[in-house]
Amino acid sequence: MSITVAQLKQGQRGIIRDFTEDILPIKLLEMGCLPGNVIELIQIAPLKDPIYINVNGSHIAIRRSTAKLIELDLIDESNSL
Repeated sequence: MSITVAQLKQGQRGIIRDFTEDILPIKLLEMGCLPGNVIELIQIAPLKDPIYINVNGSHIAIRRSTAKLIELDLIDESNSL
């Protein structure tokens, strides 16, 4: 199932599939937002922006507009046991 980071619920994880545009900030790429890496949604700010994610052990705050550019394959936790 393919979704974007902006569609994750708190605690959900996904594997980065692709980017919808080629304008993802270089800083995110340097911090590990690369295809194949796992992202977990940690927290959503009270006004829904920014959102806090965990990528490779780094906690990063990103704008919702940026999160909509990162496509994921959702990890189904119920089948991992």
